[in-house]
Formats: sequence, C-alpha cells, structure tokens
Amino acid sequence: MQIDLDNATLPKLLKLNAEKYGAKKAALRQKGLGIWQTFSWLEYYENVSKLALGLHSMGFKPADKLAIIGNNRPESLFAEIAAQALGGIAVSFYHDSTQHEVAKAIKQFDVSFVIAEDQEQVDKLLDQKELLPELCRVIYIQKRGMRNYQDNILASFAEALEAGQAHAEKHPELFDQLVAGGHGDDAAIICMTSGTTGDPKGAILTFKSLISMSQAFNEADPKNENDEFVSLLPLAWFGEQLMSVAAPLVIGYTVNFPEKPETAMADMREIGPHIMLSPPKVWESIAATVRVRMMDSTPFKKFMFNSLMPIGEKYADCVLSGSKPSLALEIWRFIAHILLFRPLKDRLGLSRIRSALTGGASLGTNVFRFFHAIGVNLKQLYGQTEISGITCMHRNGGVKGATVGLPLPGTEIRIDENGEILSKSAGLFSGYYGDEAATSRVLTADGWLRSGDTGYLDADGHLTVIDRVGDVLTLADGSSYSAQLIENSLRFSPFIAEALVDGGGASELVALIGINSRVVGKWAGDNKLSYMTFADLAAKPEINDLIAGELSKVNRDLPERARIARFAIIYKELDADEGELTRTGKMRREAVRTIYGELVKALHAGSDKLDIDTNVVFPDGKIGHIQTTVTIRTI
Repeated sequence: MQIDLDNATLPKLLKLNAEKYGAKKAALRQKGLGIWQTFSWLEYYENVSKLALGLHSMGFKPADKLAIIGNNRPESLFAEIAAQALGGIAVSFYHDSTQHEVAKAIKQFDVSFVIAEDQEQVDKLLDQKELLPELCRVIYIQKRGMRNYQDNILASFAEALEAGQAHAEKHPELFDQLVAGGHGDDAAIICMTSGTTGDPKGAILTFKSLISMSQAFNEADPKNENDEFVSLLPLAWFGEQLMSVAAPLVIGYTVNFPEKPETAMADMREIGPHIMLSPPKVWESIAATVRVRMMDSTPFKKFMFNSLMPIGEKYADCVLSGSKPSLALEIWRFIAHILLFRPLKDRLGLSRIRSALTGGASLGTNVFRFFHAIGVNLKQLYGQTEISGITCMHRNGGVKGATVGLPLPGTEIRIDENGEILSKSAGLFSGYYGDEAATSRVLTADGWLRSGDTGYLDADGHLTVIDRVGDVLTLADGSSYSAQLIENSLRFSPFIAEALVDGGGASELVALIGINSRVVGKWAGDNKLSYMTFADLAAKPEINDLIAGELSKVNRDLPERARIARFAIIYKELDADEGELTRTGKMRREAVRTIYGELVKALHAGSDKLDIDTNVVFPDGKIGHIQTTVTIRTI
C-alpha cells in the first residue's frame, strides 16, 4: 500500500481497510465466555465512527486528551482511534496502576475523558474526583457492579455508541469530514516511557511517526494480511501500540485479545499466532515454565528432554554464530524436532510462529539460545519510545546473539565520544508532553536522540548494547563489563526472578537476588521443607544453598574479575506498586539499590547476616511487618 505520510492518519487507514476488506475479513477477535467474537474491518470502522460521534456529542474537542485504562480489548482500540478521528490525543494507562498513579497521570497529561474497563478502574477515578476538576467524562465498558453508580460524569460504553448513532443520523457527513481533516504531523498518542530511571514521561508521537515506523518495521521483518497476532501486553507499552494498533492498520493482519491474562497462553495456543512481540520477562517466564515442568515430568520425558535439548542447543549455537551446521547435526536436529521440539512448541502455542520478537530490555543469551534450540525464530529489537519503539533489529537469517541487529531502513545510528548510542529517524517523537527541559536533555542540538545506553557497531553494522551509561561495571583490572549481562544470565535460572549486581573497581561484585516464589516454593515442597511466609522461605539455609549453586553455574561462564563474590536473597518480592519495578516488569535499579541500601552495604562490608525489621505496603493498601534475618553468603 502506497501511503502519503504527510496526509495519512490511523483513522484514514481504518477507513481504507474497511473499504478494502469490508465484512469479509477479521480485523479483531476477543474471547469471552470461551467463545471467540470476531469484528470485521467494517465493524471495526463502524464502532469507531459511532464512538467518535458519541464523544463529540458529549463535548470532546480537538486537542482534548482521552485516557484508556484496563486490559486490552477491542473497545480500547475503538476508543483510541475515535479520539484521533476527532483531532484528540489518546494515552493508555497500565491496568494495574494505583489510584494515585492514575490521578497523577490524568493531571500530567490534562486528560478530560477516560475509557475505563470496569468497576475497579472507575473506582480509582471516583475516589479522587475532587482532585481532578479537569475530568469531564468517564465511560465504562463493563456494566457489572455499576448499577447503583449515579455520578453525573459516568456513562456506559453502550450509551456512548447509542449517542453516536443518534448524532450520525442528525449529521451524516460529520465523521467523514472529521477524519478527512487529519494530517500526518498531528499528534496521535502520548506514550509513557518505562520509567526505569525515574518517573515516566509522556512521549508525543505523530501519525507520521507511527506509520513510518510500521512501514520500516515491516520492511525489516515482513508481515502479511493473513497473519495472526495475539495481544498479550498493555497498550501503555509502545511495543503493543505498534503491534496491535498501528501495524495492523498499515498491513491488515488480525489482532486477537485473550479472555483474561490468566488464560492468555491457552488462548494463544488456540489462535496459533504467526508473529509475537513480548518483553524479555515473558520469554524468560516461558523458558522457566518449561524447565519447571520438566522437573515434574515422567522419567521418560526427562530423559528425552535432557538427551535432545543439547542437540538443539548445538544447532542454535551454529545459527547464532553464523556458521553452517554439519550434515550429522542437521539429521539429529530433525529427529529432535519430531520427537521433542514440535510437540513442545505446540504446547506453548508457538507452532506457527514465523517471527518471534523481543524488545524493551536486554534478553539473556541463555534464554535466546533456548528458543532457537527448540526452533523458535526469536529476534532482538532495540529502541526507545521516543523514536517510535525500534532502532535496530535482527533480520531473518542474520541473527547474531550478542547483538541487537541492524538499523531499520531509514534509521541512522552513531556512537558519540562517550560511547553513548545516538539515533535518528522519521519515527522521532515531537517531545515530552509539558516538559521541554526533559526534551532538550534527550535531544542533541542537531536532532539526534540520546539513548542513555553504551554500545558499539561491529564490522557488519550490527549494534551491540553494553549497558546503561551509569551501570557499566569497571572491574578490578580496569576493564569494563555489563552488569545487565550478568543479571540476564542469573535470571535464566528458573529459581531466580530478579537480580541486581553491584560493585566494581576495587570492590568485589555482589548480588541481590529475588527468588521466584512459585518455583522455589514448589522446590521446597518437593524437598519437604516447611515455611510460613516469603521471608521465611528466603531465609532457609537450604534455599540459600540452592541459589548459591545457581550463581556458581553462572560464575563458571564469566571472566574471573566479573564473578559474583557474595549474594543475599531479598526478603520480599519486588513490586511495581512500591516503585521497585516498572509496570512492564523491568527492575528500577537505583530504586532497588536505595530501598535495600543497608543490605547492599552489608554485602560489601563482608558481613555474614543482617537483621531486618521493617514494614511493607501490600498491593491492597494493607501494611505488613517483616522481621527476619537475611543470610549473606560467600560463593
């Protein structure tokens, strides 16, 4: 499809697709009560048209902001494009945001209209309504529990559609006129940054940015209109905006929404997607799940896995290094595929995957190797929200495991004198909403985007990302090493959920370890180890022995100066509500280092234990008391 980037908008692309495909092709599917409900491209367009006119009748004006909060569903996409059709700007919030975070974001982005999924999300708004005078309307999608709500700012999604239908009858040409008035340089969305190094900011992205990035992405990793994609992640993450909103409008593939997060993997197996984009946390979770299930499987299945997996890993090593596998390895790989990898991929819902993508953070080499071993064509993306998500990516047949691939078509990369990665493309954002100072800090005088990451380009033009500028470790011999690389290796263990490596220079490297409570708890049960609380489990000598063994395995593959000398297990699970993780699951390194500062000091001081007596705030707002002794182990 030839697209005029100066004139194109997402609502205009939706109209073109509705004319092209009509009612014949599925645009969206959602599972509800065990049944997949399909929306054709024509129904997609009609719902957007009705909602847009409904919002118009309620007073939504050009440049107004509409927020969407809840799990991904077709109504989320209807709302986003409806707001854009009216000349407004859409912004998505994470469904698990606290009411304080929601209120803060509404003020930060001057939101006047909100599409809320259900009673839970509505309550977050009504509880702070007096603090949000700019809030005009809250439109809720699910009616359950809302019968007795009488607030005059509330309206149901069905009511908004009905209002839109009535408005269309009075003004039959209005929607087409509104859509026709859009231009490529108009602001389309405000997308929140991950907030790894501070509070999330709102990056303003235009239609031109979104559409040009979708085109470049498709050129680097071809997709077609018959492909299926399963939406697994919040629309507040830019990767999901690209895959579920912009790219389908450019290419025409079908987006599928699971019934609920708990059934996502089972629903994905039913669809059998051709393309998949997820952050490292999802891929790490899948790999850990496989390894855990193997612990519980029959002796025969364990034998098959342990015998055939090394064959896949040898084959993956050839693929990732660019060397040609021997004929004998090809034959054994085919046998392993028939006996193990094909049924395993089917079980995971990955049997039809043509292009598996990961982005948002660095993925550990071991996890990357695992998926290539079982035959999943996993490729790394690298980029920033501020440049519409993607700067570099692996190409088919050109996966180099240690790199993040080649720049996308139309994207320029350079490394400055301090080793920082700078980029420039048509996908560059317009700036941070309401924060010109932050915008000027991240853009150079000649328009290059600072990444905050260090890296280098190899002879083939592939980019290798080392780490965040402030997180590169200087070892005792003066050499540099990536803390992120060590942490990724640690997280490959099914027993380890999070890791923070600290130290460098004259001091030895130490690690704070967050255990995977589900996997470690099961291991404890299998070994008849009783415990009462998470803190109790983390303090058990047997658990410390288990984690020490996992760290020793990682240390064997690291340079001597980059090996972890001591570690301690964190006495609670890291939580986004306490600022320890971002809403996408990435660890906020500085926050964790500050919150557990005494433990970090004890690790460096060579102590063998630290007494903890503190309060923690649980997600439901309740305060709990933790009193325990953290053991500090030397490896």
